Amino acid sequence: MQVTSAWLLALTGLCVGTAAGFFVRLARLCSFGAVEDALMGGDTRRLRIFGLALGIAMIGTQALVIGGALDPDQTNYTAAALPLTSILIGSVLFGVGMAMVGTCGFGSLVRLGAGDLRSFVVILVLGGAAYATLRGVFSGFRITVLEQLSVAMPDGVSADLASLGRHLLGVDLRAAIAALGGGLLCLLAFGDKRLRRTPRLLTAGVALGVLTVLGWLATTKLPDEFAGPAHPQSLTFVSAIGKAVYAGLLNAANFADFGVGTVFGVVLGSFLAAWRADELRWEAFDDDHEMRRHLGGAALMGVGGILTGGCTIGQGITAGSMLALSWPIAVGGMMLGARMGIAVLIDGSPAELIRRRWSSLRGFFQRQGKASLRASDSSSRLPAVPSDAQRRTAPPSPAKSH
Repeated sequence: MQVTSAWLLALTGLCVGTAAGFFVRLARLCSFGAVEDALMGGDTRRLRIFGLALGIAMIGTQALVIGGALDPDQTNYTAAALPLTSILIGSVLFGVGMAMVGTCGFGSLVRLGAGDLRSFVVILVLGGAAYATLRGVFSGFRITVLEQLSVAMPDGVSADLASLGRHLLGVDLRAAIAALGGGLLCLLAFGDKRLRRTPRLLTAGVALGVLTVLGWLATTKLPDEFAGPAHPQSLTFVSAIGKAVYAGLLNAANFADFGVGTVFGVVLGSFLAAWRADELRWEAFDDDHEMRRHLGGAALMGVGGILTGGCTIGQGITAGSMLALSWPIAVGGMMLGARMGIAVLIDGSPAELIRRRWSSLRGFFQRQGKASLRASDSSSRLPAVPSDAQRRTAPPSPAKSH
């Protein structure tokens, strides 16, 4: 029965992932692309779509919590201590890696389904780095050092906004927070005229939100209660990719997992969407420079995603739907890291970026110094202005003869 339950969860994850990959591929939706559009081009349309997904997921997930179908304390996002240092470091690393690859882990799976062989290499490296940080060679440092630098919640309450609000105010505002926050995020998307004219984007956003809720529900209801305490989960694509790589290399029994099922499902769904649109194309690295950039970015995403506790989907939507306090910190750090990564890509290398910034700063101070010198020289050449006492004691000037 336990084995049947595990494989049923994996099959459910496969179906959920297939739907996610299909709709996201059709809409050309990409989390890094959304961040890049907003930061560099001032275009927030794709970012609003992810906000729409979060809003729907937030309302649906909190409805499950209020209805007693989901226990937030059983999830990995609402522990009694917030690993702030780990989240800050990991989110920035993930953002930089995302910029170097040009997409996140979820986006790499979508690209792989359409024939991008670069993404296959990214997935292998990301998965290896993620598993090494989760349970391998880097796990000791993560657990004994970074996660010890945590902020404990008062009186051991869960690290989510609703629980903290109830503790501080004595009032349960879960329903109000979900309705107000989720409704506002949905309004920001549906209120945009340009987005209303792009149904594919709206459909992808709605699908991601609904599928996140289905993930929570499936991993709560389907596990065998005799197999041990259930840990509900939903869409996230760092630890899941790491487990998938580990299962493929060392232990096939680990394929019986919801998250692993979603990994293969996203690839399958993207393949179906690309095949339907006749967009299946084999792609590979253009040169060794591009390959090094992808390898480095994949490793940063693998390590950073585990330290953060999720990717742009895992923290940006899944943790946000749980009202986890880690959500705004992780999203902000990923956006900061992405902006830093974009700057590095534009300048060519970190060393070149530092050199240019230093040259710019030095030039600024030099210009300020020269301006100060010119001002002091000009003031020294001006005739001295006599004081009032000097004017009173000075002899009268001779009258001019006409």
